[in-house]
Amino acid sequence: MSSAIRRLRGYVLASSAIILVSPANAQSNSQQGLPPVTVEAPQQTRATTARPPQNATRSARAVRPARAPAAPVQPVADQGNGSRAALAVLSAQQALKEINNTPGGVALVPAEAYRNSTVANTIKDILDYVPGVFAQPKWGDDTRLSIRGSGLSRNFHLRGIQLYMDGIPINTSDGYGDFQEIDPTAYKYVEVYKGGNALQFGANSLGGAVNFVTPTGRDPYPNGVSVDFGAFNTRRLQANVGGANGPWDGFVTASTQASDGFRDHSFGSSNRVSANVGYQISPDVETRFYLNANEVRQRIPGSVDRTTALTSPTAAAPFNVINDWQRNIDTVRVANKTTIRFEDTKLEFGAFGVDRHLMHPIFQWLDYRYKDYGGFAKVTDDRVIGGFRNRFVAGFNILNGSIDAQQFVNIGGFKGTPTSSLLQKPENYSAFAENSFYFVPNVAFIAGTQYLFAARDQQVNFSTNGDVNGRSTFSLWSPKVGLLWQVDPTWQVFGNVSRSAEVPSFGESVSPNFLNPTLPNIPFFLIKPQVATTYEISTRMKRPDYAWEIALYRSDITDELLCLYSAFGNCNVTNANKTVHQGIEAGAGAAIFRDIFVSGAAPDHIWLNLAYTLNDFRFDNDPVFHNNVLPGAPRHFVRAELLYKHPNGIYFGPNLEWVPQAYFVDSANTLMTSAYAIWGLKAGFDNGGPFSGYIEARNIANKAYIASASIIDRATATSPLFEPGTGRAIYAGVRYRW
Repeated sequence: MSSAIRRLRGYVLASSAIILVSPANAQSNSQQGLPPVTVEAPQQTRATTARPPQNATRSARAVRPARAPAAPVQPVADQGNGSRAALAVLSAQQALKEINNTPGGVALVPAEAYRNSTVANTIKDILDYVPGVFAQPKWGDDTRLSIRGSGLSRNFHLRGIQLYMDGIPINTSDGYGDFQEIDPTAYKYVEVYKGGNALQFGANSLGGAVNFVTPTGRDPYPNGVSVDFGAFNTRRLQANVGGANGPWDGFVTASTQASDGFRDHSFGSSNRVSANVGYQISPDVETRFYLNANEVRQRIPGSVDRTTALTSPTAAAPFNVINDWQRNIDTVRVANKTTIRFEDTKLEFGAFGVDRHLMHPIFQWLDYRYKDYGGFAKVTDDRVIGGFRNRFVAGFNILNGSIDAQQFVNIGGFKGTPTSSLLQKPENYSAFAENSFYFVPNVAFIAGTQYLFAARDQQVNFSTNGDVNGRSTFSLWSPKVGLLWQVDPTWQVFGNVSRSAEVPSFGESVSPNFLNPTLPNIPFFLIKPQVATTYEISTRMKRPDYAWEIALYRSDITDELLCLYSAFGNCNVTNANKTVHQGIEAGAGAAIFRDIFVSGAAPDHIWLNLAYTLNDFRFDNDPVFHNNVLPGAPRHFVRAELLYKHPNGIYFGPNLEWVPQAYFVDSANTLMTSAYAIWGLKAGFDNGGPFSGYIEARNIANKAYIASASIIDRATATSPLFEPGTGRAIYAGVRYRW
């Protein structure tokens, strides 16, 4: 391995986005035994899946001279704890190789990219440097998350992106997502699948899927403790413990945190636990059990008008304070996943159940109990057929549930008189198949499809809100075709055409307009699914001293779920005619200076990390809004970081977030946010050993800016749509692991 590669072995190239391990953590990866991540050219003559040999006969059996010659089987390298490797949970290195089989927008973010050098409070801290992703905080853990313009009209919770934890759905069975169950301290890496590239998850949305993967007891450094503290009385204690003993391994991570919040009426606290236990029945069979539990209490400061957001950013909406708006969640999630490995084939299957209780005093007091359950199966077959490599993936997903939705009058944060009682039953059944045929050694033709059957059924037991009984069903096909060209071991070029079909949730159904009967009342069961056809072409490269990617895409959307009219200040969502989402996603990283003060095999260096997103989202000859710009996302979004790294583990440098152009918050294009640029600094120590620490300053100039905004059809100067960004804040943390 050359000295240049050794110097940069910690940098990780993600697919579709260049996700780089911070230079502050480059040596950390080396200590953990993770080899440098490269894009490997697929070979028609390939090794069989590596596994620990049980005996000499078994090892010999894996070599099959009857077909294309295969390399002898080698023992699986120990991941750091025990003599075996986990089958059900891939290492970051393995997961990156797997994700690079996708001829489209995907990314992998290792924990080392953010965990040891930032406070990591929200999903924004994880996804900040993934182009195409717009993640901006609202309050507490809540974030406005959009990928390629997904869910622009969703002013609360999340729509258009499916969230998973170890492949287990975080979203409810009717499709809405919540960020309060995400603990950024708990994961070994995070996978991002944009749009139709999330086919294997049964994803049916424009934004795709995000999968958060927790460590196992066989990972390096399974034990650790960390403390973070800082601005607005923020404090967090996190600890994890794990280990392996023969065929058994286990891992538990827990955190407790609280913060007064930057704004008034934004105090929040949480207690979160994630755990898994694995048992290897044989070297080729493993079963793993998962547990995740969350207790979250969060007050909601609410959206304010533009003037208030820019002149009094700490102020909460008065109505939120008077009625003590909150979002409180208790969740328990259990699951099992079993993995069976054959010579050329891997079979994975499992089941899960989720019990979620939402206690949510807002305009009314919402008391919702969710019971979600389902199962999944996936087969991956990778073999040589007639001298050509062929990779086939197929499976199915089931996600069903019931929602006991009770609403009451909200009297200062307390339950009053009942206003409605609904029983909602969502069902989702999806099956998928995808085949990659390498017709030349380094070029694959990829074709696949997904079928989704979904149902939304609502039974009204009691309602003063105008709720109605109804049932809707959806039967949707989402095909995909693409090419993947491995130009050389470090460079890929790819493109695809894919379709995504997004089924509305109960929350997307148009709210009953009992306060304004002049507006149309469209019951939820008449809303159509949102269907998009996306064209994408991209290239990505990783070389020892630099890495980059650039992707161009266009989505032609029919029946996009958008805010086309409003009642009593709320955006009511229904289907637009035709819209277009298109853009550029670019990421780059480079060692722009080396050997500044220290030369040799391990020199010092300055690393630049850059992510740029261009969003061009528009109506397409709409009868009302013509070709207006779709509201809710900036046209340009830039994140950049410049870090100096000394070989002894000390690092420091500035970072920048820049929205150079204000964006609209209403479909009529009458009201905008404001442009802004905020900058910060961070410094720390991480030499790959057991101890690391950091200090980070954000928004050092204390600029008042608008971080995110809700949208509406037609806004006025007093429309309460804006969430102010956080002012100047300083955080620090220390971590010890063994």
